[in-house]
Amino acid sequence: MEIWINPACSKCRGALGLLDSEGVGYTVRRYLEDVPSEDEIRAVLGRLGLEPWDITRTQEAAAGELGLKDGARDEGSRERWIRALAEHPELIQRPIITADDGTALVARTEEAVREAIARGSTSG
Repeated sequence: MEIWINPACSKCRGALGLLDSEGVGYTVRRYLEDVPSEDEIRAVLGRLGLEPWDITRTQEAAAGELGLKDGARDEGSRERWIRALAEHPELIQRPIITADDGTALVARTEEAVREAIARGSTSG
Protein backbone atom coordinates (compact mmCIF):
# COMPACT_ATOMS: atom_id res chain seq x y z
CA MET A 1 0.00 0.00 0.00
CA GLU A 2 1.01 3.60 -0.46
CA ILE A 3 0.18 6.52 1.81
CA TRP A 4 0.20 10.12 0.61
CA ILE A 5 1.31 12.32 3.49
CA ASN A 6 2.36 15.76 4.56
CA PRO A 7 4.88 15.16 7.39
CA ALA A 8 3.63 18.31 9.18
CA CYS A 9 0.10 16.84 9.44
CA SER A 10 -0.82 15.23 12.77
CA LYS A 11 -3.37 12.92 11.12
CA CYS A 12 -0.66 11.70 8.71
CA ARG A 13 1.74 11.04 11.57
CA GLY A 14 -1.01 9.21 13.44
CA ALA A 15 -1.78 7.03 10.42
CA LEU A 16 1.92 6.18 9.99
CA GLY A 17 2.17 5.31 13.67
CA LEU A 18 -0.78 2.96 13.42
CA LEU A 19 0.58 1.30 10.28
CA ASP A 20 3.93 0.84 12.03
CA SER A 21 2.36 -0.55 15.21
CA GLU A 22 0.41 -3.06 13.13
CA GLY A 23 3.55 -4.09 11.24
CA VAL A 24 2.06 -3.18 7.86
CA GLY A 25 4.38 -2.62 4.91
CA TYR A 26 3.80 0.61 3.02
CA THR A 27 5.42 3.21 0.82
CA VAL A 28 5.36 6.88 1.81
CA ARG A 29 4.68 9.51 -0.81
CA ARG A 30 5.31 13.05 0.36
CA TYR A 31 2.88 14.48 -2.13
CA LEU A 32 3.92 18.10 -1.59
CA GLU A 33 7.40 17.18 -2.88
CA ASP A 34 6.46 14.30 -5.21
CA VAL A 35 3.41 16.02 -6.68
CA PRO A 36 0.84 13.72 -8.29
CA SER A 37 0.04 14.33 -11.94
CA GLU A 38 -3.48 15.00 -13.16
CA ASP A 39 -3.63 11.37 -14.34
CA GLU A 40 -2.53 10.10 -10.92
CA ILE A 41 -5.19 12.23 -9.26
CA ARG A 42 -7.83 10.86 -11.64
CA ALA A 43 -6.68 7.31 -10.84
CA VAL A 44 -6.83 7.89 -7.07
CA LEU A 45 -10.26 9.50 -7.41
CA GLY A 46 -11.42 6.38 -9.26
CA ARG A 47 -10.03 4.17 -6.49
CA LEU A 48 -11.65 6.37 -3.84
CA GLY A 49 -14.97 6.53 -5.66
CA LEU A 50 -14.96 10.30 -5.05
CA GLU A 51 -14.93 13.53 -7.02
CA PRO A 52 -12.06 16.05 -6.84
CA TRP A 53 -14.06 18.47 -4.69
CA ASP A 54 -14.53 15.65 -2.15
CA ILE A 55 -10.75 15.56 -1.49
CA THR A 56 -10.08 19.30 -1.71
CA ARG A 57 -9.14 21.25 1.38
CA THR A 58 -11.46 24.14 0.55
CA GLN A 59 -10.54 26.06 3.73
CA GLU A 60 -7.01 26.65 2.38
CA ALA A 61 -6.26 30.13 1.07
CA ALA A 62 -5.37 28.79 -2.39
CA ALA A 63 -8.86 27.29 -2.72
CA GLY A 64 -10.40 30.69 -2.20
CA GLU A 65 -7.94 32.37 -4.57
CA LEU A 66 -8.71 29.79 -7.27
CA GLY A 67 -12.47 30.17 -6.81
CA LEU A 68 -12.85 26.57 -5.62
CA LYS A 69 -14.24 27.27 -2.17
CA ASP A 70 -17.64 28.17 -3.59
CA GLY A 71 -17.02 26.92 -7.13
CA ALA A 72 -19.22 24.70 -9.26
CA ARG A 73 -19.13 21.01 -8.38
CA ASP A 74 -20.31 19.30 -11.52
CA GLU A 75 -18.99 17.26 -14.43
CA GLY A 76 -18.23 20.41 -16.41
CA SER A 77 -15.90 21.72 -13.69
CA ARG A 78 -14.28 18.38 -12.78
CA GLU A 79 -11.13 18.87 -14.88
CA ARG A 80 -10.63 22.37 -13.48
CA TRP A 81 -10.63 20.91 -9.95
CA ILE A 82 -8.19 18.12 -10.94
CA ARG A 83 -5.83 20.64 -12.56
CA ALA A 84 -5.98 22.81 -9.41
CA LEU A 85 -5.08 19.82 -7.21
CA ALA A 86 -2.11 18.96 -9.43
CA GLU A 87 -0.90 22.57 -9.46
CA HIS A 88 -1.59 23.16 -5.75
CA PRO A 89 -1.05 19.82 -3.97
CA GLU A 90 -1.49 21.48 -0.57
CA LEU A 91 -5.21 21.40 -1.43
CA ILE A 92 -5.30 17.57 -1.41
CA GLN A 93 -6.96 16.09 1.67
CA ARG A 94 -4.61 13.85 3.64
CA PRO A 95 -3.61 11.21 4.31
CA ILE A 96 -4.75 9.07 1.38
CA ILE A 97 -3.99 5.36 1.52
CA THR A 98 -4.10 3.28 -1.64
CA ALA A 99 -4.89 -0.24 -0.48
CA ASP A 100 -3.54 -3.41 -2.02
CA ASP A 101 -7.01 -4.45 -3.17
CA GLY A 102 -7.15 -1.57 -5.68
CA THR A 103 -9.24 0.77 -3.53
CA ALA A 104 -8.20 3.88 -1.64
CA LEU A 105 -9.31 5.71 1.49
CA VAL A 106 -8.96 9.20 2.91
CA ALA A 107 -7.55 7.95 6.21
CA ARG A 108 -8.26 10.81 8.60
CA THR A 109 -9.48 8.49 11.35
CA GLU A 110 -8.03 5.43 13.05
CA GLU A 111 -11.04 3.48 11.78
CA ALA A 112 -10.22 4.39 8.16
CA VAL A 113 -6.57 3.38 8.59
CA ARG A 114 -7.68 0.04 10.08
CA GLU A 115 -10.04 -0.45 7.12
CA ALA A 116 -7.13 0.11 4.71
CA ILE A 117 -5.06 -2.42 6.67
CA ALA A 118 -7.91 -4.94 6.48
CA ARG A 119 -8.28 -4.38 2.74
CA GLY A 120 -4.57 -5.01 2.28
CA SER A 121 -4.51 -8.19 4.34
CA THR A 122 -7.45 -9.82 2.58
CA SER A 123 -6.16 -9.29 -0.97
CA GLY A 124 -2.83 -11.11 -0.79
